[in-house]
Amino acid sequence: MAQNAYNIIFKKRLQPVGRPSASIFPEQARSHSQGHCPEIRFAITFPEQTRSTGNINTVILSIFRSKPVQKTSSGYLCAFIQRHKGGMAGKITSMSKIKQVLIMHKQGMSNRDIASEIGINKCTVNDYMRKIRLEPLGIDELLALDDPVLEGRLFAGSPAYTDPRMEEFLKELPYFIDQLKIPHVTRFLLWEEYIRKHPDGYGKSQFFFHLKQNLVVKKTPVGVLTNRYEPGKELFVDFAGDTQSYIEPSTGEVIEVQVFVATLPYTDYAFAFCIESQKVEDFLHCIRMCLEYIGGVPRILVSDNLKSAVIKSDTYEPTLNKALEDMGNHYHFAVLPARSLHPKDKALVESQVSRIYHKVYARLRNRQFYSLQELNEAISQALLAYNQTRMQLRPYSREEHFHSSEKSALQPLPDIIYEMKCYANVTVRETGEVYLSCDKHFYSVPYELTGRKASIIYTRSLVKVYVDNKSVAIIPRDRTPGEHTQIPAHLPPNVRAYLERSPESYCDKARHVSESLEKLFQSMFFNRATGVNFDVYYRSCEKMLSLQKKTASSLFDKACDVCRINHIYRGTGLEDVINAMGKTIADEESERSTVIPSNHENTRGPAEYK
Repeated sequence: MAQNAYNIIFKKRLQPVGRPSASIFPEQARSHSQGHCPEIRFAITFPEQTRSTGNINTVILSIFRSKPVQKTSSGYLCAFIQRHKGGMAGKITSMSKIKQVLIMHKQGMSNRDIASEIGINKCTVNDYMRKIRLEPLGIDELLALDDPVLEGRLFAGSPAYTDPRMEEFLKELPYFIDQLKIPHVTRFLLWEEYIRKHPDGYGKSQFFFHLKQNLVVKKTPVGVLTNRYEPGKELFVDFAGDTQSYIEPSTGEVIEVQVFVATLPYTDYAFAFCIESQKVEDFLHCIRMCLEYIGGVPRILVSDNLKSAVIKSDTYEPTLNKALEDMGNHYHFAVLPARSLHPKDKALVESQVSRIYHKVYARLRNRQFYSLQELNEAISQALLAYNQTRMQLRPYSREEHFHSSEKSALQPLPDIIYEMKCYANVTVRETGEVYLSCDKHFYSVPYELTGRKASIIYTRSLVKVYVDNKSVAIIPRDRTPGEHTQIPAHLPPNVRAYLERSPESYCDKARHVSESLEKLFQSMFFNRATGVNFDVYYRSCEKMLSLQKKTASSLFDKACDVCRINHIYRGTGLEDVINAMGKTIADEESERSTVIPSNHENTRGPAEYK
């Protein structure tokens, strides 16, 4: 037996504290120490046939007295100290030692002496020399090889396929692979079936090992590209899975809000912002706030596949949301969504979310907020402290790194703040209006376009209407449901006149036809009864204007004066006055036009009636 295989353990039952009894040691054990010393050494002489390494035929056995825990117990630690330091079984010796073996063998030393000098087993040296004799290369050529090449030539390994059990295993392997695709089928179940069919086959651990090796070989090797980021090139954005909340003071309701997280991968500079939802308008607002926070625009925006960013996901050509594309055109950045089910495409923002949990969420856990603005202010303060904290593996903070290396590489912000654009296709109604369904509001267009197809582009503040790719209306946006926003220039003349009715407009019309009518209108509108609306007199004004067209101006003026003096403000009243005055004038004229004949020859007198 090799010397390094000895493992001597001494056991001793509990007994009163005292010196170890000599009877528990072999008779050939000879004491190397005298007196009550804390360490007792014994030399053990091995039989001649066991001395297989060098000239050493003894080992040192040391007994260390342990500190007693109780008065009735004692123990001794026995250590087997080997002068020979052998390697772990099955472990390949370093190539530098093997080269030393080659050099000593070349110098004529025996295998036993080589083992003694280097400190390895003689059998191991014998095995090395057998392999070297089988090598076609000489010792000098082997010494010239690099360590990995030498190891490959001497330790090529023993293939497991020489085992007869492997042949049976490989025959069953396609069946195992197909069965593992079935839900709920486990490797242990397949091994039970295998071992019943082949009682002398592999045990469970070997079966699992070979099955795993074959499954790994069938997989296509995938290389992982090390991320190499450029300053100012990319911005990774995502929403955190865990939400934040604040309390509505008026109702006491706890309102959950989403947390938007972004990071610049080159410097790991972080941004976080709370928003009501992940809708398109809120998502774009978060991006705008992020760009204003970092004070510049990156060249590429990398987002997740949420609906606010990607309408239809695709590994190669995803369909982007039109609003996000418009924002990219406004800020001059390209949108490159991460591939679906590939979070490593934006791994840094995924890990940034985890750090936001620890550095921001955790610090706010015991605080209550009563508005979204208050919550965002608290997050901003915690985020600032996080960005200004010195990084663990670098001698600077994220903020220092950002301002020194990346901020200057960002594109400048545009002068005009971006407003999200939304699109709608509608038909111009008979009323000369288009209907914006999201606001449930009507907007006017030129009346000549009735029945035409129109495209609407609307933002937070404006509504733009296009017909035949030409802008026909730009109207301020009004979100009042059911209301009509009308531009007078878009309306037909009759409609415009109807909508423009006012006391001033009627007085102005009267001024052009009759001064007396103008005075009557002024008296009508400005001497009306309290609480009476102007609209009550509009139809009367229309009737009076129509009477003016049918009546002689002199008669009409006199009738208007009569109505004004007598406070007659009805169109029918003016008509009655005109009729009455006209009849009187007609009678007077008829009387003036009667002629009394001077010749009465043909006239019968009173005598004729006697």
